[in-house]
Amino acid sequence: MNIIKTVLFDLDGTLLPMDQDVFTEGYFKMLSAKLMPFGYDPKELIKGIWAGTGAMVKNDGGKTNEEAFWEKFARVLGEKVTGDKYLFEDFYANEFNRARELCGFNEKAKETVGYIKGKGFRVALATNPIFPMTATENRIRWAGCAPEDFEIYTTYENSRFCKPNPLYYREVSEKLGVTPEECLMVGNDVGEDMTAKEAGMKVFLLTDCLINRENKDILQYPNGSFDELKEYIDKL
Repeated sequence: MNIIKTVLFDLDGTLLPMDQDVFTEGYFKMLSAKLMPFGYDPKELIKGIWAGTGAMVKNDGGKTNEEAFWEKFARVLGEKVTGDKYLFEDFYANEFNRARELCGFNEKAKETVGYIKGKGFRVALATNPIFPMTATENRIRWAGCAPEDFEIYTTYENSRFCKPNPLYYREVSEKLGVTPEECLMVGNDVGEDMTAKEAGMKVFLLTDCLINRENKDILQYPNGSFDELKEYIDKL
């Protein structure tokens, strides 16, 4: 029997409470406002971002997610975008922080991460790697945590797969030097986070901001709040 050594946390909707649709709409408005003065049409911009995101989700490991995004983004909006990459980087370092207002806050997030580390488990952040490192580090702070609370955190620069691809979870376990069977994945999205089970990981479904687009029976997964997660960890 494999012993769990590492606990992986999702971020959006797990450590960082949010309504995904509200967050995405607000974040796109902020990005559009930043880029309109530089000749970007909001509708075309958002179309390009969704196309680039789709390219990352379909990434087969042949390139980084960052490369997959910018190749597709440039095909949709033209090569001009490559020269404007610095504008996007500046946005994620600055204006993006206003999107914190679109998220909730749960003090039990940081507390639970600390509790699990105190039990001797290694802790990593397995957030879907569709954001740059700067944006990911900011979102970690919004949740009340610090980037250094996690051994690794996945970003579009350091990843070659996305959720729900089980290969994403295998890539994370390889980075950590453990087998998938030695990992527990904690997340709120049945379709994206629970596929860690297909990679061989144990899973826990955090139900505070549950996403279950296909209305699957969630009783097949250990599930509950942060308090119930701690109880589950204690039994491990």
